[in-house]
Parts: sequence; structure tokens; C-alpha cells
Amino acid sequence: QVQLVVSGGGLVQSGGSLRLSCAASGTIFSINNMGWYRQAPGKQRELVATMTSGGYRNLADSVKGRVTISRDNTKNTVSLQMNSLKPDDTAVYYCNAVVATMKDTVAFDFWGQGTQVTVSS
Repeated sequence: QVQLVVSGGGLVQSGGSLRLSCAASGTIFSINNMGWYRQAPGKQRELVATMTSGGYRNLADSVKGRVTISRDNTKNTVSLQMNSLKPDDTAVYYCNAVVATMKDTVAFDFWGQGTQVTVSS
């Protein structure tokens, strides 16, 4: 139905930058929230940043001032620019989209494949 394809991630030194991108495709009527979560080893998945179709951004306190989330609603894409990365940012990052596949239907969560972000000290 809906596929989320993620690009970006990798290994970076502390203080460095990375950009993650995610593109949604398939049977899409509308995407409400779209954004990023992460999961570090031994920890629960947590929100990093999300953005509504109307432009409202929700960022985790731990990344405020260091990350920028942006969306292109016409292309169904979302990007995450991460700067001043810290070792604590090391995790698998997942793209998430809350998608309605038809008009006037319930929207569901879809997830992309995870991408590893490793920040070395």
C-alpha cells in the first residue's frame, strides 16, 4: 500500500552533520504527520521530530537547536538535517508517516526501514 524509502545516515564524528531523507509512495490520499523516530540499543523507540502537513513541528527536547525537519507535501517527502551531532544521537532512525489511503478514512502509521546513525566521540 504505502512504502517509505529512507536515505542518508552513516558514521560521523561528534560535532558533525548528517541529513536523512524519506520518500513515501503508493496509495496515498493524504499524509498528516510525517517525521522521524529513533531507537538506541536497549532503549525504546523515541520521537525525534515530526511535522504536520500544515507545517507544525514537534521536536524532542534533546535535539532542539540541532535539527531541522522539513517536508515537501507535493512530493510526499520529509528530511531531517542534523547538526552538532553527539554520541548520544547514535541510534537506528526510522521514518514515520500517518497516511490516509482514501478520502474520509482512518489514517494509519507506516514505517520506513531503519537507517543507522553512528556518532563517534
